[in-house]
Amino acid sequence: MSNAESSPPESTERAGQPSNYGWLLLPLASLAMVGTLPGRTHGLGLINTPLMEDLGISVTTMGDINLWATLIGALFCLPCGWMIDRWGLRLSSTVVILSLAAVVMGMTYVTTAPQLFVAVTLTRGFGQSMLSLVSLAIVGKWFGERKLGLAMGLYSVLMSIGFAGAFQGVGTLTTNEGWRYSWWIVGLVLALGLAPLAALLARDPRPGASGKSSQAPSTSMGATFAQALTTPCFWVFAVSSSFFLVISSGISLYNQAILAERGFSRETFLDIASWSFLIGMAANLAGGGVARFFSLRWQLVLAMTLIAGSLVAFPYVDTYAELYVYTAIMAAAGGLMTVGFFMVWSQAFGQRELGKIQGAAQKMTVLASAVGPRILAEAHDRTGSFLNVYPYLAAVAALLALAAAFTPLARLADGNPSPAELTPAAPSPEAST
Repeated sequence: MSNAESSPPESTERAGQPSNYGWLLLPLASLAMVGTLPGRTHGLGLINTPLMEDLGISVTTMGDINLWATLIGALFCLPCGWMIDRWGLRLSSTVVILSLAAVVMGMTYVTTAPQLFVAVTLTRGFGQSMLSLVSLAIVGKWFGERKLGLAMGLYSVLMSIGFAGAFQGVGTLTTNEGWRYSWWIVGLVLALGLAPLAALLARDPRPGASGKSSQAPSTSMGATFAQALTTPCFWVFAVSSSFFLVISSGISLYNQAILAERGFSRETFLDIASWSFLIGMAANLAGGGVARFFSLRWQLVLAMTLIAGSLVAFPYVDTYAELYVYTAIMAAAGGLMTVGFFMVWSQAFGQRELGKIQGAAQKMTVLASAVGPRILAEAHDRTGSFLNVYPYLAAVAALLALAAAFTPLARLADGNPSPAELTPAAPSPEAST
């Protein structure tokens, strides 16, 4: 148990902030993550087919644009971590949201591939990289280990509901009115809806003189960025989460075409996408709830095992029932991955340099999301099918599940490494949360 856990909650109240204010920020944090949709592969996938037809862009060209735009956009992560630590949550969130809104609205005027490349790069940078990190920082800075599991579970549920609604709304609007109109509306909502909310509500926890709070853990405690990078825990969680983004981003960008390859329509694609967010929501809530009793690494093992099995099975999916079962399993695995990625950095490494640690992990996932669509595009170009690469992806997922099973969870939140982090160890009860 860390010092932040054992201290009374009076410090935040003494500093003029109610100790429960972090709970009031959970809807804002989840809305901020939903606001990253235009900068994510899921969002781009909603307009990808009509956009390519409008601009006359091939699958390969779009894959190249997405690859380099995402690689460059990943560079926005590290300065964002610094910005959050120096500027605070209110100014950081407001500036990032307004920047993303401007880019999204500007993207509706592109007419050439180079213009599209610039626009996608900036949406990746401000959306997938920076706004995602701001959203995670809101929760990470306000909740200590004792409350983090429940907070992340609720945050993930709200986020999943928001993504499901946004996905269905933007998808329907794109089908009925075209991608330019739907994208303009998304930018308008960001500028006139989310940005004012962030400016009004976002704030950093201010511990009392003791620097301790049951809700807002001390920023003086925890691992340094360099210490975090030396632990197996950081790399197993970061690499596994990144590989999940390889799979998720690749499938998301070309999911309509992938489903068409198995004989399913665009209507099925939209229904499945919305339904999968609701399944993910249930997995998020379950993952957040059980995180207080079971190790995050065993959740990671389960998630990667489910992903491996689903990838092996999908090329044989022929019916709607089988498609829904596959989608449910993948969504559940994704929900467990999401909760684990959100929770592990604060729980394992504390608050001392949380922005930098989360920024590095986020950068890895963003880089991975650039590679995923390119892998699937190459498989399609070389073999005529997206599905021929699935067995290889499943094998990597299985290997990562095995690695996670033998990697102890770091215990550096109080600044001191645990014995499990100092010496290699097989799975043991002490490594559980």
